[in-house]
Amino acid sequence: MFERFQAFIQNLAAREPERAFAPGDPRVAFAGLCFQVMEADGTVSEEEQRHLRDLLRERYDLTEEQLTELMDAGRDAGQEAVDYYRFTSDLGRHLDPDQRVELLGVLWDLVHADGKRSEMEDHVIWRIADLLGVSPRDRVLQRQGAEARSEPEA
Repeated sequence: MFERFQAFIQNLAAREPERAFAPGDPRVAFAGLCFQVMEADGTVSEEEQRHLRDLLRERYDLTEEQLTELMDAGRDAGQEAVDYYRFTSDLGRHLDPDQRVELLGVLWDLVHADGKRSEMEDHVIWRIADLLGVSPRDRVLQRQGAEARSEPEA
């Protein structure tokens, strides 16, 4: 009986694909937070997804396979999370105060990737900034910087 139970457990473990990105990985927390920001307005545009892929590829120097795995892990984590605390606490342990402010700028850039900004996206980033300990002033400056970067050149 015990051998049968042990074989069952081993069979389950064998079926679990080995994940390149563990749930506690700050890269997964970053990608999950990005997905939550992108989904705040109810739609995830192709522009937002493309912007996130480019961002993750550049930031973490990933192969296409690794990039797809990270995107999938981030999407899954974002859908499983009940709030932003899970991600902000993981990231807060790995980022200094200046990097936290920079993270908000990245999130604002992601919001502006599709050319639209919604009230819900504003609220999500406000909450994230609060949880990361980023001041309202820095949050507004990062938003204004993202707006300026997203304006078409004349």
